[in-house]
Amino acid sequence: MSSSQFAPLVSVIVPIYNAEPYLDQALESVEGQTYKNLEIICLNDGSTDDSLAIMRAHAARDERIVVIDKHNQGYGATCNRGLDESHGEWISILEPDDWIESGMYSDLLALARMYPEPIDIVKSGYWRIWLPDTPKQRKMNCSYHGRINPPVQPFAIKDAAHLLCHHPSIWSAIYRKQYLLDKGIRFREIPGAGWADNPFLIETLCQTDRILYTDKEYYCYREETPEKSEAFAKRSTLLPLERWNDMMDILEKLGVTDERILRAHNSRGFTYLSGILEVVGLDGEGVREAATHMFERMDADLVFSDREISPGCKRLFADLRGLECPHIDKLAYVRGLMGQGFYNLKNTGVVNTFFATTNYFKKHRAREANE
Repeated sequence: MSSSQFAPLVSVIVPIYNAEPYLDQALESVEGQTYKNLEIICLNDGSTDDSLAIMRAHAARDERIVVIDKHNQGYGATCNRGLDESHGEWISILEPDDWIESGMYSDLLALARMYPEPIDIVKSGYWRIWLPDTPKQRKMNCSYHGRINPPVQPFAIKDAAHLLCHHPSIWSAIYRKQYLLDKGIRFREIPGAGWADNPFLIETLCQTDRILYTDKEYYCYREETPEKSEAFAKRSTLLPLERWNDMMDILEKLGVTDERILRAHNSRGFTYLSGILEVVGLDGEGVREAATHMFERMDADLVFSDREISPGCKRLFADLRGLECPHIDKLAYVRGLMGQGFYNLKNTGVVNTFFATTNYFKKHRAREANE
């Protein structure tokens, strides 16, 4: 197939480590895309299961698949190898335990072609696969569905900063490869999974005003079960705050001062810390020191004036910073919670909203007990 401007090559990078139970589904979802001009780069990151054999079987049936067998280096280094090996005009990332719906690439590329100037990122919503592979599995809208409404398209992230508050979801997008090269954007080569998607999110979204967004969801993301999330928090307690600091380093390096972006990044920090407090508590090893360091990098006025940050989080912020906590408008926060509840009703339905609400209060009690 011609790689003309009407059918640019898309390089799909699939970093794979011990994904045997899900890999067939992931690869079949790429192979079945309605857009056919794909280069599917499967990188075996030292798997110890049958992942490599599955890749090779797919490659034998589909000449678009390239298999790279390498020793284990982690998610970031593996994605970088994929970038180095890619030939496409556009880059996409598929994690091997997820899958994508058939129209993803055709639709995102069609959106990019609507504009005369080059587009750097085409971003979409995604499907949350909640409690995956269990009888309770549900497919739900992502947490920013319906909330990304920039005044114009294309846009800069300051006009859609809500994207920076939620799951990085770097895989629900395509990236113009030349943009990544021009900006020197690479993944941090952190051992294991390492949440290398966090810095990549900031580096990609905060260096361009040529972003497009569609609310239509294509990428199906298998969420971690609560048990796995709790086990991670106990095993890698401080990793989320380490990645938050990496992201803050990038914002400072880029000279980002827009309050909307900084508030969004503050929100991510409180979300990460809340998850730690629910499981480990403030007196867990290194938690108090790491939280204090993070808070010292936040603008206090932005924190205290943010109606979406809970009164308890503001009091903790003031305590660890050694600041006097100003009057907190609890009513404004309650109104915000009610607004979030109405949004959840519309976005995920009654049953899931009830679950989310009861889960919120359960976690809120756990945080208060551990602060």
